[in-house]
Amino acid sequence: MKENISQTLIELSRLLAETIKEVIKTASNSSVKVSPTLQKINFVALRPDLGAFVEFYGDYNGLFSMNFSKEAAFELYQKTMKFLGLPEEEISKDPLSDEVKNFIGEMVNQIIGNFRNKVEQKYGLSAVNNQPMAITIARTIVIYIETSVNNTNALKISLRTESGHSFYAELSLEQTEFIPFKESSSDEESVEALLEKFF
Repeated sequence: MKENISQTLIELSRLLAETIKEVIKTASNSSVKVSPTLQKINFVALRPDLGAFVEFYGDYNGLFSMNFSKEAAFELYQKTMKFLGLPEEEISKDPLSDEVKNFIGEMVNQIIGNFRNKVEQKYGLSAVNNQPMAITIARTIVIYIETSVNNTNALKISLRTESGHSFYAELSLEQTEFIPFKESSSDEESVEALLEKFF
């Protein structure tokens, strides 16, 4: 039987892609290209060369990871440091240095924070998250939401830096669907309006 991807997950993935573009633009004054195609995946994972993940929980629960080629991570790090005005001699030359890893961890933290704010503004639902930390990855590490291993959907967003280096965002939610309450029709009068008629 064909499994359908949650429409909520698709919408949140689009919101996440928008957030990633905004955060990177603000931090590094550079743009990223988002693939027009989302990919259904079986699980969220940390993948080579550099990855960071974060669990979020509250009104909705899920996992988010970002995985970078070392070239993509290094390019974003260098552009950000230069945009901030750091002298050339203070910018790391090692793509897998602690400075680059710390930068990626902080950037992922900003992305998930801004993403949660967008979800709260759009849907009125809130969540919190732990502090993400970036690590170098030699092999893929699979990550699951502990309470709902068999009831998750996951999507992968493919991105490119200005120089064409690849990085990815992966988003998984527990089985959930965001359904707005039906708003009362405009021709229905409010309680206040009715009271004003008679009192």
